Order: sequence, then C-alpha cells, then structure tokens
Amino acid sequence: METSAGSKNIRLRRMSLRDLPEVLKIERLSFSNPWLSSTFEGEIQNIGLSNPIVATDETTDRILGYLIYWIIRDEVQINNIAVHPDYRRRRIAEDMLRGMLDILEEQGIQFISLEVRAGNIAARTLYDKLGFKPIGLRKEYYSNPAEDAVVMGLTFGAVRT
Repeated sequence: METSAGSKNIRLRRMSLRDLPEVLKIERLSFSNPWLSSTFEGEIQNIGLSNPIVATDETTDRILGYLIYWIIRDEVQINNIAVHPDYRRRRIAEDMLRGMLDILEEQGIQFISLEVRAGNIAARTLYDKLGFKPIGLRKEYYSNPAEDAVVMGLTFGAVRT
C-alpha cells in the first residue's frame, strides 16, 4: 500500500523495521501503556493479517503517525493509531483513517471495529465524524489509568462525510 492522503502532502505506506525508532517514540509520547518494540515487530512480520501503516511527510519522509489494523475476512479491527504530538490537530489521523477506509471499501470490507478510551473525547469525536457508532463497552479495558473502552463500529454503506 502506498498512496497519498488528504491535502497535506502525506504519504501512506506499509511500516517497516527501519521505521521502528520513530514509531516507538510516537507510541511512548502518545500512550500511558505503550506497546513494546517486539509487538510492532510482530505486526510488521504478520503480513497475512496485520496492516501496519505509517504516514510520512512527502517532502521530508518524516514519520508523522501510524495506524495498525487487521483484516479478518470481510471485517477489520483497528488496533492502534497515533500521531506525533508536534503534528496533532492537522487532520493527519483523519487522513490516515480516510485513506484506509477508501481502500477497505474497495476491497469489499463490510465492518470495522475499534476500542477507544471512554475519556478520549478527541478520538471519539473523530471516529463519530467518520461514521463509527458506539456498539459496546469493555469495563476497565485499559490500565494506567484504569478506564473503560468504548467499542465503536462502522458498517460500510453508512454515510461518511
């Protein structure tokens, strides 16, 4: 997968092992319970299931953010998404998600799900904007700090603006 996304000269491409130092830096800056390097390595190597994507600046090739999702038959599970703090509020996460959604819709994916911290209003607002709806709650899913996860889903055919 290599494509441009949005109007910000962002390029989406498959994550590689050479991306890990920058991805891990973004992960640690973004999450209180960050994934380990070995977790990302597993996602990169699991070509049949996992789709780890990085968003880079087309001119500098700097990694601005990343997205990891699994395709399981005609469904997708979004596992991780983050944008470097210096580049937040520039619609990079939205561009990554829209680029992914466009590709998945063409591939015939029927349903996409994800979990998000109940208190992460910015992320929940973005997912809602893209057509995701709350479909469940996972009590105390997150730790450090303990918090519920809202399970959100998107069925293709739902209106995306």
